[in-house]
Amino acid sequence: MAERRVRVRFAPSPTGALHIGGVRTALYNYLFARQHGGDLVFRIEDTDSTRFVPGAEEYIIESFKWLGIQFDEGVSFGGDKGPYRQSERRDIYKKYVQQLLDNGRAYMAFDTPQELEQKRSEVQNFQYDCHTRQQMRNSLTLPKEDVDRLIAEGEQYVVRFKVEPGQEILVNDLIRGEVRVKSDICDDKVLYKSADELPTYHLANIVDDHLMEISHVIRGEEWLPSAPLHVMLYQAFGWQDSMPQFAHLPLLLKPDGKGKLSKRDGDRLGFPVFPLRWTDPKTGDVSRGYREDGYFPEAVINFLALLGWNPGGEQEIFSLDELVPLFDITKCSKAGAKFAYEKAVWFNHEYILKKSNEEIAKLFEPIVREHCPNETSERILEVTRMMKDRVSFVHELWPLCSFFFEAPTSYDEKTAKKRWKTAQGEEPGSAQQLTELIDVLEAIDDFSLENQERIVHAWIEEKGYKLGNIMNAWRLTLVGEGKGPGMFDISAFLGKEETIERMRRAIRKLEMRNEE
Repeated sequence: MAERRVRVRFAPSPTGALHIGGVRTALYNYLFARQHGGDLVFRIEDTDSTRFVPGAEEYIIESFKWLGIQFDEGVSFGGDKGPYRQSERRDIYKKYVQQLLDNGRAYMAFDTPQELEQKRSEVQNFQYDCHTRQQMRNSLTLPKEDVDRLIAEGEQYVVRFKVEPGQEILVNDLIRGEVRVKSDICDDKVLYKSADELPTYHLANIVDDHLMEISHVIRGEEWLPSAPLHVMLYQAFGWQDSMPQFAHLPLLLKPDGKGKLSKRDGDRLGFPVFPLRWTDPKTGDVSRGYREDGYFPEAVINFLALLGWNPGGEQEIFSLDELVPLFDITKCSKAGAKFAYEKAVWFNHEYILKKSNEEIAKLFEPIVREHCPNETSERILEVTRMMKDRVSFVHELWPLCSFFFEAPTSYDEKTAKKRWKTAQGEEPGSAQQLTELIDVLEAIDDFSLENQERIVHAWIEEKGYKLGNIMNAWRLTLVGEGKGPGMFDISAFLGKEETIERMRRAIRKLEMRNEE
């Protein structure tokens, strides 16, 4: 028998923004498919028409485009096993619903919502199953003529799967091993609703996976309870030989406390849980996205890949291509993975360091131009070279180094109190020392970093001044506070004229404040 081609799928529902946990599921499917030379299918599961949200499908596709996760076929990607949107496959599902009804593996149930609610109030922990279905209004308890009449009269019904009691259902999971479940505890899940002529997730999922020749189903842990039903459905259709191999991934957990990661956790702790910014079309509420928060897609991919799996060893930085040969679905953790969002920030910083100065400068340039429209690309590149290793996000560069492009208009009071000295005995105050330094700088023709450093250091030594006092006060005059790279890096960048102008302005303002 020929070895089966690996085909996996990612099948989200268009009910809103794509959760970051879904992104990880898609990533693991992608890595598995590429590792085995297989196909990744993108399917939209929109059988629940009441939960459809306009724009969600487009949002999901744009998210994966930004992340660099490429699909081989599916909605918007083409392929010969479509349609790939479940709402366009109604007639296909009806055929298989009828097959189950004809084979006695499913039945019609006419119970109204009120009748079901009444039964729940009468029976503690009620579920529609092999123990209770004979008490309900369905095609197993009603005469055939009544069933035909109800259908002819347009009575709404659902089709339920008939779970046979006394069986042991075996689910082979690549991560969790053998999972055995007694069929007696399984309820008769709804497979089809006549109201909208659409199947539920359970039937559509099985039919689509079979017809699209899906070999492996890699999905979140939350779907593990439905796996026994899916195994029974494959058996009911006689598709045992084409049953996919299951792998149920561990949940992403709250960074603090217990439970599944939610949007509320992100709102509470200040991090995104969606790949892109999302605006709820109903409420107008805006949720943060990793892209708009300044994360690189490579950093997000790297971060997510190591949540619940790792290749061993000390290395942490991996490109998407590097992850492909290393990925091993069987080595995923069974336990949930805590969403340590601070690590995502660390990864982003590491990718800033990995990227060239030119690439970061190109991203920084529009931010600088908002404040200084005429600033040159060369100067922006030079500042990037000096400062990029100090930030985790490109947008953090401007508040950190705006002083390179704009002279300070005020001087940090705390820094000034500590660094701007008054005269102490024979030791002149900062104002006099920096006035002398201005004279030294004005006399320098070659204002390069190296030449400035040599001359200024010689002057400080000759005068017997304290190096720290000079440098700290000088920094305050050029920067406005106590931050930035080496002083000669700053002065060389600013040039002689701008450096001296800033020093004179600062001396005047700081001395006036001292007099007050």
